[in-house]
Amino acid sequence: MTYLVECDQGLNDLATGLFRVFAQFEYCLKVTGYCVASSGDAANPDWTRFARELPPLTGSADPGVAEAISYVLGNPPKKQVYANNVLQWRVVAPQAENENDLILLYVRRVRNNLFHGGKFNGRFFDPERSTELLKHSITVLMAAIIMSPVMLEAYENRTD
Repeated sequence: MTYLVECDQGLNDLATGLFRVFAQFEYCLKVTGYCVASSGDAANPDWTRFARELPPLTGSADPGVAEAISYVLGNPPKKQVYANNVLQWRVVAPQAENENDLILLYVRRVRNNLFHGGKFNGRFFDPERSTELLKHSITVLMAAIIMSPVMLEAYENRTD
């Protein structure tokens, strides 16, 4: 008996791609000093400081990046909440320091919704929207890597 659920291969590939790029992105944040310690000295990426120090993502000359940012800001991922004993989706604008921070917070929300089971239970909910959010989140992460010389160096020369 197999427990693997069949679903759209394109969405599976995008989800896998997002997880890979996201993991590599957080690795690069930590090894380039965008890192903070939490309880027990756990190493956590410092997304906010990175967003603050990164040139504006909206300044990218790549039209694909502009399209990705426009989509993410215009169709932000919703936040799954638990209110009155019911799971719900809400449009919740995160508290952000600047536009880069907001864009990267939305990308993290896309990843969190997928990883923590909010958007996938053997099938993707709203597959067209999921496709766009996954695709554009990958584009944003790669643009941020390319726009940061230290991140690009870490990404291209992955070492332990």
